Amino acid sequence: MSYTIQAQARTEIGKGSSRRLRHAAKVPAVIYGKGKEPVSIVFDHKDIINIQANEDFYTSTLTIVVDGKDVGVRVQAMQRHVFKPIIEHVDFVYA
Repeated sequence: MSYTIQAQARTEIGKGSSRRLRHAAKVPAVIYGKGKEPVSIVFDHKDIINIQANEDFYTSTLTIVVDGKDVGVRVQAMQRHVFKPIIEHVDFVYA
Protein backbone atom coordinates (compact mmCIF):
# COMPACT_ATOMS: atom_id res chain seq x y z
CA MET A 1 0.00 0.00 0.00
CA SER A 2 1.33 3.46 -0.80
CA TYR A 3 0.95 6.47 1.45
CA THR A 4 1.12 10.12 0.45
CA ILE A 5 1.41 12.99 2.92
CA GLN A 6 1.06 16.66 2.00
CA ALA A 7 3.67 18.82 3.78
CA GLN A 8 5.16 22.29 3.78
CA ALA A 9 8.79 23.30 4.37
CA ARG A 10 9.43 24.96 7.73
CA THR A 11 11.45 28.13 8.04
CA GLU A 12 11.18 28.54 11.81
CA ILE A 13 12.90 25.83 13.82
CA GLY A 14 13.32 25.36 17.55
CA LYS A 15 11.37 24.39 20.60
CA GLY A 16 9.04 27.40 20.63
CA SER A 17 7.96 27.11 17.02
CA SER A 18 7.48 23.33 17.38
CA ARG A 19 5.22 23.89 20.38
CA ARG A 20 3.15 26.43 18.45
CA LEU A 21 2.78 23.93 15.59
CA ARG A 22 1.67 21.14 17.94
CA HIS A 23 -0.96 23.41 19.53
CA ALA A 24 -2.25 24.11 16.01
CA ALA A 25 -2.65 20.32 15.36
CA LYS A 26 0.46 20.14 13.18
CA VAL A 27 3.40 17.71 13.34
CA PRO A 28 6.96 18.98 12.93
CA ALA A 29 9.25 16.57 11.10
CA VAL A 30 12.62 16.33 9.38
CA ILE A 31 13.83 14.48 6.28
CA TYR A 32 17.52 13.62 6.19
CA GLY A 33 19.90 11.17 4.61
CA LYS A 34 23.46 10.54 3.54
CA GLY A 35 24.72 13.02 0.98
CA LYS A 36 21.57 15.15 1.01
CA GLU A 37 20.65 18.31 2.85
CA PRO A 38 18.17 17.88 5.74
CA VAL A 39 14.73 19.43 5.22
CA SER A 40 12.47 20.55 8.07
CA ILE A 41 8.79 20.05 7.26
CA VAL A 42 5.38 20.30 8.87
CA PHE A 43 2.11 18.51 8.11
CA ASP A 44 -1.34 18.08 9.65
CA HIS A 45 -1.69 15.63 12.53
CA LYS A 46 -4.87 14.18 11.00
CA ASP A 47 -2.87 13.17 7.90
CA ILE A 48 -0.65 10.76 9.83
CA ILE A 49 -2.59 9.58 12.90
CA ASN A 50 -4.74 7.07 11.01
CA ILE A 51 -2.17 5.74 8.53
CA GLN A 52 0.50 5.17 11.18
CA ALA A 53 -1.74 2.52 12.75
CA ASN A 54 -1.01 0.22 9.78
CA GLU A 55 1.98 -2.13 10.07
CA ASP A 56 3.32 -1.48 6.58
CA PHE A 57 3.56 2.27 7.29
CA TYR A 58 6.87 1.65 9.08
CA THR A 59 8.35 -0.69 6.45
CA SER A 60 7.21 0.74 3.13
CA THR A 61 8.35 3.78 1.17
CA LEU A 62 6.13 6.81 1.69
CA THR A 63 5.66 9.78 -0.60
CA ILE A 64 5.80 13.21 0.97
CA VAL A 65 4.75 16.11 -1.22
CA VAL A 66 6.84 19.07 -0.04
CA ASP A 67 5.68 22.28 -1.71
CA GLY A 68 4.65 20.40 -4.87
CA LYS A 69 7.72 18.14 -5.12
CA ASP A 70 7.42 14.37 -4.46
CA VAL A 71 10.01 12.92 -2.07
CA GLY A 72 10.33 9.19 -1.33
CA VAL A 73 11.04 8.53 2.35
CA ARG A 74 10.95 5.88 5.07
CA VAL A 75 10.10 6.39 8.74
CA GLN A 76 13.23 6.39 10.89
CA ALA A 77 11.82 7.44 14.29
CA MET A 78 8.58 8.76 15.74
CA GLN A 79 8.07 10.51 19.07
CA ARG A 80 4.67 10.22 20.69
CA HIS A 81 3.01 11.90 23.64
CA VAL A 82 3.36 9.95 26.88
CA PHE A 83 -0.32 9.13 27.37
CA LYS A 84 -2.33 10.99 24.70
CA PRO A 85 -2.73 9.56 21.17
CA ILE A 86 -0.64 12.39 19.71
CA ILE A 87 2.42 12.21 17.48
CA GLU A 88 4.91 14.91 18.47
CA HIS A 89 7.71 14.56 15.89
CA VAL A 90 8.72 12.27 13.03
CA ASP A 91 12.15 11.60 11.53
CA PHE A 92 12.16 10.45 7.91
CA VAL A 93 15.12 9.23 5.89
CA TYR A 94 15.41 9.53 2.11
CA ALA A 95 14.51 6.25 0.38
